[in-house]
Amino acid sequence: MSRIATRFAELKQQNRAGFIAFISAGDPDYETSLEIFRGLPAAGADIIELGMPFTDPMAEGPAIQASSLRALKAGQTMKRTLQMVREFRKQDSRTPVVLMGYYNPIHSYGVDRFATDAASAGVDGLIIVDLPPEEDAELRHPAARAGLDLIRLATPTTDARRLPTVIEGATGFLYYVSIMGVTGTKTIAPEEVAASLARIRAATDLPVAVGFGIKTEADAAKVARIADAAVVGSALVAEISRFSAPDGKNVAGAVKAVLDLSARLAGAAHNARL
Repeated sequence: MSRIATRFAELKQQNRAGFIAFISAGDPDYETSLEIFRGLPAAGADIIELGMPFTDPMAEGPAIQASSLRALKAGQTMKRTLQMVREFRKQDSRTPVVLMGYYNPIHSYGVDRFATDAASAGVDGLIIVDLPPEEDAELRHPAARAGLDLIRLATPTTDARRLPTVIEGATGFLYYVSIMGVTGTKTIAPEEVAASLARIRAATDLPVAVGFGIKTEADAAKVARIADAAVVGSALVAEISRFSAPDGKNVAGAVKAVLDLSARLAGAAHNARL
């Protein structure tokens, strides 16, 4: 099985939800980002989403937008993002890594080349926010040939007519966007999410991870009781921002803050069903 399938199978056997941590590659700089990346598994992350920095991350709220811009300003490129995964794999061969972002940088890199290089680096899956199912064949097929999962997004507006389109061709897991709007700007409503997940699970056996709107340990626990994994991004990158002001940059503080918060959120998710 793939690393993603193996991890979700382990979680199911343990009757606990997973914790998925998001950071932007290269934020606030390559070395600090790599240190955080390497530390996330020990801080409870079952799967890591590594953001591919882009100048126009339209689905992201202020925190992740700022993280992407910090990374780009520090010189992050697609090549450097893939290099980060290679460096990570030198010490971790088990934790699934999913690249998350937008199609433009992949198109610019070259789709076939990207799929091959990503798989070679140790990437397990892709979440491409602005590539709907009707238009993702040009990435889905090269990704499948390279052994990469293409993880689709479902939202509160994904109705019964559209859900089969979202599910068809999806692999790895489904990412359920729990709120309308951009990341990190609203609070999750567990009852509404639970109803949507019941409808999704009636249509597919794929695990379902829930993201957007999870900011606190209480949020993570609520999601973990109803979903297969809770995804947190904005809260983590906001910690990087706190320590990354040019006039007072504190690299050690940023690393510790992110990993400490990850450990608390992961603990909440992992213990929610006990």
